[in-house]
Formats: sequence, C-alpha cells, structure tokens
Amino acid sequence: MTEDGEQLVGEVAADAEAGVDAEAEAEAEAEVVEASAGDPGEAGQETAAGDPGDADRETAAGDAAELEAGPEADGAPAEEADSAEAAEAAVPQTAGADPVARAMTKPAPLPPFRFNGAVAVVTGAAGGMGEQLAYGLALRGTHLVLIDRDAERLAAVAGTVARRRPETRVRTFVVDLADAEAVRRVAEDVLAAEPVLNLLINNAGVALSGTFEETSAAEFDWVLAINFGAPVALTRALLPRLRESAGSHIVNTSSLFGLIAPPGQSAYSASKFALRGFTEALRHELAGEVGVTSVHPGGIKTRIALDARVAAAADQEQSAKAMRAFNKVLTYPADRAAGRILEGVRQRRGRVLIAMSARIPDVLARLFPATYWEQFVRLNSRAGRRR
Repeated sequence: MTEDGEQLVGEVAADAEAGVDAEAEAEAEAEVVEASAGDPGEAGQETAAGDPGDADRETAAGDAAELEAGPEADGAPAEEADSAEAAEAAVPQTAGADPVARAMTKPAPLPPFRFNGAVAVVTGAAGGMGEQLAYGLALRGTHLVLIDRDAERLAAVAGTVARRRPETRVRTFVVDLADAEAVRRVAEDVLAAEPVLNLLINNAGVALSGTFEETSAAEFDWVLAINFGAPVALTRALLPRLRESAGSHIVNTSSLFGLIAPPGQSAYSASKFALRGFTEALRHELAGEVGVTSVHPGGIKTRIALDARVAAAADQEQSAKAMRAFNKVLTYPADRAAGRILEGVRQRRGRVLIAMSARIPDVLARLFPATYWEQFVRLNSRAGRRR
C-alpha cells in the first residue's frame, strides 16, 4: 500500500468515527482505491464503511452506576404517554406480503425503538457486553430475560438490577447454548414466561485458538453451535412472538472476525461470518416489520480471550501466551460498547461497528478482499516502528 493510500485509509476510518453519510464515504473510498492502485498485492479494490460517532459517550458510560437514576437518564423522556395503538399505527403492516417481493421494494422505515416498558432477551448476560447491556436496558426501563451458562455471575447481574431498579422485571435462565436441546427448552420456557417480547440480543459467544488442522471436528462444531447455531435456533423460536409486537428488534453480535479472518481463527471466524450472513439476510427479509442489527465489536474489554479454549492439538503454551497478549489489546470499555449497541437499536441501524480496531480492518477488507491480512500486518508493523 502506498503512503497516500495508507493515509487515506486512516481518513476513511476517521470519517466513519465522525459519522459521515454513505455518499461521502463512497467518495472517500474511491479516493483510497485511486491512491492504492499502484499497490502490488491487490487488483480488486472494493468499498469502505463505518459506524457513526461517539454518541455512546453520553449514553453508555457508567450504566451500572447510573441505575439509581430514572429511565430518562438515557437522554430521552419516559415513554408512558406513548400508547400501544400509536406504536402500532407507526409501523407499516406488511406481515402478509411475500418476503422476497417485499425485499425488492423499499419499505417505510421503522420508528425509533422504544425501550421503556419493552421486554428484552439477552444471551451471554453474566459478564462483559451482555452484563452491560442488561444494565443499560434496565436504565432505559426495559424488562429483562437474561440467559447464560454461569449461574453465579448471572444471579449477581440480576441481583444488581433488582436492587437498583426494583420496578424492572428480571428473569434468568441458566443454559449451555452448546446443547441444542437445552436451547430448544429455554426458548419454550421464555415463551411460556413472557407473553410479549420486543427485543432479542444474541450476544453469547465463545472463542477457540488453533489453526484448522489443529482443530478437531468436535471443537469446531462446539464453536459453531454456540456462536451460530444457538442464535439461529433462538431467533427461529422467538421470532413469531417478536412479530406480534409492532417495532420489535433483533441484534446478533458478530465480531471483528466476522469482517476479517485471521490465521488461527478458522472456527471462530467461520461462526462469526455465518452469523453476519444470517443477520444480513434476515434484515432484508424482515425490512419494515422487525429491525435487525449486526454488531461487529473490535477490541472490547471482556473475558473472551481469557476464557477462550485452545484446540487440543495446538501448542498449549504458545497459544495461551498468544491469547494473554491478545487480551492486553482489549481496551474498549464494555459499557461504552453496550451503549453503542443500544443506540444502534434505537436508530434502527443495520450494522454497528465498535472501536477503531473494527473500523480500520473493515476498510482494508473492503478495499483489498484477497490481501487484506497482508495489508493489516504491514500497517501494524509500520505503526509499531513509529511508536
């Protein structure tokens, strides 16, 4: 990549951070393509995109501490005055239309999502972004259905919400999402417990370190079951209930590695690319009826690296060392990430990229679809020399 191309990649990412519109992004991307045309590794440049600016600075920071404040603390007034009839009238009724034919037309946009009084299902809610999503939703007046395999941590999150927001209804379900039968049962339990559902956030995920050859079929399938199979199964089971409430929304947490696929992450990237593809197709199929958001976090400060498994055939010591090093670059606060996600839901955004560590690789993957990893390594090495 030429120095001009490198500079323009940075400018595109900075524009994404500031929230430029799609037209301005396209013009910037064209400039990057032109500046990078002389680069020896890539002939097929594509496009670049990003996520809007840092509105989460106001909406996300310290949601857990701010649970003492009212639902108005998210910067929007309480919504009790908005009647269910008004919400129904605001959403176009296209449920009977053929989904393919509907996808070929431009439906009326959905109104902003209404958190106050809604019911949200959140998986992976015992820590990290899932925990912060629970706090942020409670702060906004949303009732919670929290799912995780860690019973002790899940109970602690539910207890925090119950103490600080006693008016918020909280239900918890302990389940291993790798177990397809357990996923089916928990979906039935949720439907039996909650006659109304408005928001589904498939946030749970696991990581596995190891090349494809080092990863057994059982290990590969375990990652796919949790990161892809469970979100699909829960969406299939809960979508009819979600569709009964006008203006419902679905969020699937993909990853930076649903945008790029680094070596040593074949199973994880496969699961996150699959989830991204599922989410994008679902968004087109449900356009105008149910909002759908694909989330791509970058280096979020969670336990995912520390809790990651290492493929049995991999060098255990070397892989563990690499994961510990990777954990050190996970610095973006989980509460800010949760704020970005919830703001994306409110705005009905189809895609949310979190942190520059997701935006810059996304730009590279679009511009250099076959050699982005080479470009990424080159940029990182240059940045390291400049420090």
